[in-house]
Amino acid sequence: MSTAKDLRTLLAEDRCHLMPCCFDALSAKLIEQEGYPLTFMSGFAASATKLGAPDLGLMSYGEVVDHAGYIASAIQIPLIADGDTGYGNAMNVRRTVIGLARAGAAAVMIEDQVAPKRCGHTPGKAVVSRDEAFDRIRAAVDARNELMATGGPETLILARTDSRHEHGLAEAIERSARFAELGADILFIEAPQTESEMTEICRSLPGPKMANIVEGGLTPELPLEALQAIGYSLAAYPLTLLAAAMKAMTDSLRAMRNQSALDLMDFGELRERVGFNEYYEISAQYSSSNRESG
Repeated sequence: MSTAKDLRTLLAEDRCHLMPCCFDALSAKLIEQEGYPLTFMSGFAASATKLGAPDLGLMSYGEVVDHAGYIASAIQIPLIADGDTGYGNAMNVRRTVIGLARAGAAAVMIEDQVAPKRCGHTPGKAVVSRDEAFDRIRAAVDARNELMATGGPETLILARTDSRHEHGLAEAIERSARFAELGADILFIEAPQTESEMTEICRSLPGPKMANIVEGGLTPELPLEALQAIGYSLAAYPLTLLAAAMKAMTDSLRAMRNQSALDLMDFGELRERVGFNEYYEISAQYSSSNRESG
């Protein structure tokens, strides 16, 4: 089965799937090793780790596709890739979907912010007109369908709207309902601010919905059971691993400077998780590799 088919199977289940978000191939491998069934390439976290810069539209189409390709090649579980605004007009959206699908993404997220976009839980967000937003999703769905019709990889379309911020919840729900009519597979209204808003979203819209839980962000940090009861299929945690990794690194750097004890992963486990042992097991089948490694 393709990872897109695996994702469809997960979405068909009557449950909300906990989805830690990755920022590179190693973090995605750790998510898979810990038994999670899928992951999401967080644009915020990817921009922070690849560029050392904020998620303000600085990563280009090519950089995102390359980054997603490295992640997808390191794991077997479905990867949802952040396709941003599509990097231009409807034709650019088509190219974005095709590029990320060929890179191995099981789903591609396309959003309706103006370019350059902003993180969904930071100030200054603005969205394009309804017509432009609908054109983006129509182009994404067309690209998905044409790719599959010509023997290309399957991918799902995750349609995101940030219109709640400027125009209110009713507008966000109306946009999302139209996204579903156009063929989007997963709906995502960013940054609802109360549990009642989250309930209204799931009650009003068809198909799978995604919640985005940013620690310290605008959306209530509800437990997974509550998100499932409300009606969400996916609960994304875009910054949890990035925040944990950054805290661990800064704590370790300070401890090193102070010559204090470090709380580190055992070297043997580190090698195992990165993949050294698997490499040696496979390379043992090839005599030339044995000679080179010796």
